[in-house]
Amino acid sequence: MFRRIYPILMLMIMLLFGHVSWSQNDSTVYAKYKLIKPTSNSVPNYSGDLQTQTALLNTNRPIRVQVLGQEALPIKDVHIKFEIVSTPKKGEDFRIIDTLVNTDYNGIAETNLKLGSEEGMYEISAQLVDYPQSNFLIYKIFARKTNWVFLLVAGLIGGLGLFLLGMTMMSDGMQNAAGDKMRTILSQITHNRIIAVGVGTFVTMVIQSSSATTVMLVSFVHSKLMKFRQSIGVILGAGIGTTITAQLIAFKLTDYSLFLIGIGFILNSFTKSRNLRNIGKTILGFGILFFGMHIMSDSMFPLRSFSPFIDFIVKLENPFLGILVGAIFTALIQSSSAFIGIMIILATQGLLTIEASIPLLFGANIGTAITAILAGIKTDREAKQVALAHTLIKVIVVLIFLFWIPQFVEIVKLVSPKSSFSEGNFNSLAETVPRQIANAHTVFNIVLTCLILPFINLFGKMVEKILPLKQITEPVLKTVYLDYGMVKNSSLALSLAKKETLRMGRLVQNMTGDIIIPYLVKKIEIIDDIRQNEEEVNFLRDQINDYILKVTRENLNEERVNESFQLLYTVKEFEQIADLVATNMIPKAMFWSSSNFEFSKEGKKELIDYHTRTQKQLSRALEVFENVNLEKAKAMKVKYKQYRNLEIEFEKQHFERLREEIMETVTSSKTHVELMTFLRAINGHATNIARILLKWSNKS
Repeated sequence: MFRRIYPILMLMIMLLFGHVSWSQNDSTVYAKYKLIKPTSNSVPNYSGDLQTQTALLNTNRPIRVQVLGQEALPIKDVHIKFEIVSTPKKGEDFRIIDTLVNTDYNGIAETNLKLGSEEGMYEISAQLVDYPQSNFLIYKIFARKTNWVFLLVAGLIGGLGLFLLGMTMMSDGMQNAAGDKMRTILSQITHNRIIAVGVGTFVTMVIQSSSATTVMLVSFVHSKLMKFRQSIGVILGAGIGTTITAQLIAFKLTDYSLFLIGIGFILNSFTKSRNLRNIGKTILGFGILFFGMHIMSDSMFPLRSFSPFIDFIVKLENPFLGILVGAIFTALIQSSSAFIGIMIILATQGLLTIEASIPLLFGANIGTAITAILAGIKTDREAKQVALAHTLIKVIVVLIFLFWIPQFVEIVKLVSPKSSFSEGNFNSLAETVPRQIANAHTVFNIVLTCLILPFINLFGKMVEKILPLKQITEPVLKTVYLDYGMVKNSSLALSLAKKETLRMGRLVQNMTGDIIIPYLVKKIEIIDDIRQNEEEVNFLRDQINDYILKVTRENLNEERVNESFQLLYTVKEFEQIADLVATNMIPKAMFWSSSNFEFSKEGKKELIDYHTRTQKQLSRALEVFENVNLEKAKAMKVKYKQYRNLEIEFEKQHFERLREEIMETVTSSKTHVELMTFLRAINGHATNIARILLKWSNKS
């Protein structure tokens, strides 16, 4: 024990009597000799001080001390003694390989330390043997656990998992809080490019992923909810929106992560208000995200002295290698926010410089386009143009920035806080680089938007020239709006299902409008068109029902469940109208067209009148369904009663003509009555769509 504390006691005595002086460059001076910790431009941490090694192994680099004479020249054959001053508690099997060493012609004496079995810090003293009361240097060596690689991998995987889980929970909470605004905001974008950028920024800020925003754009363009050129402004805004996440991550909130998790859990689990629960889920996700960062940051600490990793980080300052690494990693985890989060974590450990970060950022911006490319594989040409535009935007601007990286670095440093530590060491990097990374990401995407925004139309034409639309014969039966990639986003998925149901309803409306023609002019050519429409209606019924059922298998709230039921009910009503036309009215029309019978003038007028009113009721049903117009839904119920009374009045007039034995009325009576019955049934099914809307609106 005395042997361990002896150097410290001697140091205190020498300081007390002024026999030793300390300087800022890790050196001590006595008489004609000066002890320093040598440095080398080609070898980092050349002196061996502050290095880290695995327990039970020898140090990676020798512990070196240099002896200089009075003229700062190296002195050969000076005796140096190395001693262990302090060790981790309970450590065993540690020793200095050579305790007494002579300096070489460079004035350097070196030795190695075999670390013990425990992790922790070792302190080694180096002093002149001939002047034990004078020169004295302390070296600190850190021992890491023997299973540090496993702990590193486990910490990175587990921390990244928590990080992504937290990001997902934040996104879900914010989307639920936004409610139905998220449903229509993308599909109602105008041609105003500034508004499109704002929408892209807002949506990406809510869902926490520019990749997800672009995938939605691919889906919307494929579903004909928007045009390709409208999507370009949203893509630019999505790039800005994703920088919000990086700015939040750059705040050092890891110390408060458990507090945020606690607050979020309480709000999410014990409050009755839906808005408060959504806010709680957002805060909970925020806390989990930062806790994941904390775990990753702690697990990366050993990398600070792991030479292969440090050498690799230095190589990343090569722009092409950095871009490649950034693009590959971002494509693998399909989240630029997550990759930039990992970069910020590395920076908090002082492992990443801003010079190495910039190429990685460029690569991350390119890599995020991979997700949209994958989403566009099975879509039409116009949707593929969205994915291509996203990729080209990123690649073009990265190529522009590539030649101005030094200037870009200076701009980022200018707009970022300065360090309170001396530039270049771990503490300085850890303090400044995280915010510099976030700011660089923001500046890059803002400049990108400013460069592309004025030339959106020109850029759109270029993309359309590279990937022109193909004029191909497509299958007759296909859905237009349904996208199974949106099933997990119930709000958007049900919006797409509603669009497809409206399309089905308009086909039914066409069938109902056309079926009267063979009865009036005895031309059956239109019947082939009606049958084709009926075939498509049946196809859409099956596709929409299957799609909605897949949506309902997700975790839906009561409002979404009710909406799903309304859609299924409406699909059923439209399909029953189509069946009435195809199964009942077409055979009667075929018979009527081949007969010599005719309606009376009055009878034909009544049929046209009642058919027109039925068509109007069907149009009202479509409007009520599309716009959720409750007032018109109530009016439809009133109209139905009026039409029912009118039908009774027409029946009386028909029977009056029968009593008068008008020949056309007698021969057409059966067809006339059946046709009125079919139209009344169609009227009823149309009105049922309004009834179900009123019923579930009252429940809500």
